[in-house]
Amino acid sequence: MKKKIILKSVLILAVAAGTAAFTSTMEKKINIEESTIEWKGKKVLGSHTGTINLQDGHLEMEGDQLTGGTFTVDMTSITVTDLEGESKGKLEGHLKSDDFFGIENHPTSTLEITSASNKGNVYDVTANLTIKGKTEPVTFELIMGESAATTTLKIDRTKYGVRYGSGSFFDSLGDNTISDTFILDVTLKF
Repeated sequence: MKKKIILKSVLILAVAAGTAAFTSTMEKKINIEESTIEWKGKKVLGSHTGTINLQDGHLEMEGDQLTGGTFTVDMTSITVTDLEGESKGKLEGHLKSDDFFGIENHPTSTLEITSASNKGNVYDVTANLTIKGKTEPVTFELIMGESAATTTLKIDRTKYGVRYGSGSFFDSLGDNTISDTFILDVTLKF
């Protein structure tokens, strides 16, 4: 009788330990050197493109299911890729100023995944995005591959206090109006 009880106890502990091993959260570290973030901003008379660097990041996984993640973006790394020389330097300086991202007081932005549900390798993600100290929820689709995850985020900059040139807040801007939305094309390499 004692052997049966001990055997049952050992079996229950083995099952519990095995289940815990399969449901524990693991961090999938992002290779920041190979990952890319490309931005695009539009205005009435055209658009500008550039890059920005990921400073740190990881995805949280339970088995092969995405459950969370945290990312830090180095706002001081904003570059413009569609201009050269003085025009490039002027726009980069303006984007780093308080008119836009105020990198002196806000050198980083963060994104924290709060929930994710999937159909195959495509996840519907909800996250908290913090820019210039303001946090707002965002939703996007994330496509998980073997060695990378990709997404396109559309961000309303005015929700984060970035209102320079916004036709939603200023009248008579005419051809100088800048779209409230900018786009980020993100590739996260594991």
